Amino acid sequence: MANLVFEYPLWFLLPILYLFCVKFCKPRSEAIYFPASAMLQKTVKKRAILVSFLKFLTVLSFSAALASPVIEDELVVQNDKGYEISLIMDASGSMQENNKFDIVKDIVEDFLRKRAHDKVGLTIFADFAYVAVPLTYDKKSIKRLLKRLSVGVAGTQRTALYEALFLSSNLFKNSKSKNKIAILLTDGMDNTSTIPLDIAVKTVQKYGIKVYTIGIGNPGDFNARVLRYIAQKSGGKFFTANSVAKLKAIYETIDKLEKSEIKADKYMKKSYYFQYPLSFGIFFLVIFFFYKNPGVKR
Repeated sequence: MANLVFEYPLWFLLPILYLFCVKFCKPRSEAIYFPASAMLQKTVKKRAILVSFLKFLTVLSFSAALASPVIEDELVVQNDKGYEISLIMDASGSMQENNKFDIVKDIVEDFLRKRAHDKVGLTIFADFAYVAVPLTYDKKSIKRLLKRLSVGVAGTQRTALYEALFLSSNLFKNSKSKNKIAILLTDGMDNTSTIPLDIAVKTVQKYGIKVYTIGIGNPGDFNARVLRYIAQKSGGKFFTANSVAKLKAIYETIDKLEKSEIKADKYMKKSYYFQYPLSFGIFFLVIFFFYKNPGVKR
């Protein structure tokens, strides 16, 4: 944000000192009095006021120039070492039980607020999987979409978990980021067989993606062995949650484990504007000179 400041503001004491001297440091001079001088006194008084005003403007302008007016504009250059994160969410029919899907959406929104400098993508799966949002810095678009998502957007009968993992991994196909992670959340087991598990895992490994898997619900609702396998093969971790508190704690743990290293360098850009009051000061000084010396040829 740009701000007008003066580098040497003490120079503004000069006009105050000038006014003090005008008031209390008047030179003694001889005066000649003669009758019927009212009109002459009026003219002289007007002339004296104008001369004094020109003097003051000259002093004020030079003082402003000496005070060195500058406009400071702070530039923040961020050397972001952010992450690229793919959120993979189960939207199958079972996620409607106990309002699980809406709870997950709220927790994911809170997680997004903490990842201001990361690129995030969103993949939804149920009967089939699809990429809802590719990797982007635009968290607002993801939040808007999350509010509109509901169970059934990809069917309600099946769980295309491996397909979702495969599609999500391909988001990183052209990525040059060193920090690539995926968070896979489900309360079910893959039962579509569109993509084999090994193919999905090999794609994850190919692009160097660390996968954190989360099984929510009761034991037996999800395949813990498979979720643990995916996490281990990718260098991630497997979590289970059967309560809202545990699920929040899991996302907070992932946030801490994969914290972005953000460095910000601040620079102050200064633009100097002393030449403007200096020009006004010279202008008023020239006018004062010619006004006091009317005989000088112009």
